[in-house]
Amino acid sequence: MSIVLPWGVSPVSEIEGKAIPARFVADPLVRLGHVHLKVGDLDRALGFYSGVLGLQIMQRFGDSAAFLSAGGYHHHIGLNTWESLGGSPPPPGTTGLYHTAILFPSRAALAETLHRVLAAKIPLDGAADHGVSEAIYLRDPDGTEWN
Repeated sequence: MSIVLPWGVSPVSEIEGKAIPARFVADPLVRLGHVHLKVGDLDRALGFYSGVLGLQIMQRFGDSAAFLSAGGYHHHIGLNTWESLGGSPPPPGTTGLYHTAILFPSRAALAETLHRVLAAKIPLDGAADHGVSEAIYLRDPDGTEWN
């Protein structure tokens, strides 16, 4: 039996070179709403996400949590210290978030952010031209990789 989806998405995934029929195919209009990160120091994280990346603080709960946004959305990034106050980044070789991408509307907007990153002396992990997008790679103060 063959399933043909109207939007051109194949209902088959490939894992380790083997075709695995998908039991469910997500609607192509599904989008990720937000990322919530555990951080060791909320003010330090806000210095990066708001002070350098320019995200607006939408709501703050004392020194334990904050929610940030671009464009007035309720939040794109949540930060909290509920289980991580004073914590350090996870050591290499452990599981967890690999990286998250922030998509900028133009090369100029990306360049403005890059200038702020460099002015804040935040080291870059690299840069790439993927053909369909350009990326800079860096880490937040808690070690989460962004591009």
